[in-house]
Amino acid sequence: MKLSVEISMYPLQDGYKPKIKAFLAHINQHAADVEIRTSNMSTRLFGDFDSLNSVLNAAMKDSMKRYGKIVFVCKYLEGDARELEGYD
Repeated sequence: MKLSVEISMYPLQDGYKPKIKAFLAHINQHAADVEIRTSNMSTRLFGDFDSLNSVLNAAMKDSMKRYGKIVFVCKYLEGDARELEGYD
């Protein structure tokens, strides 16, 4: 099953930029079969349901262990949102 996810990360500490960059680096290192599109406000991921969730869960867990309290806002859509008219 295909999945599309839009995720935003909000560390609840000062110096948030390096924490966000580390989270994105973790995703990029472990997401061989997931397409990643990063913008100023969020990151969108597209791929297989299980692969995508595995990558996200590992990256969120790593960030929370390293930095403590972090808010993640995620939107999940079954299917490939890139195929929707006007998505971009």
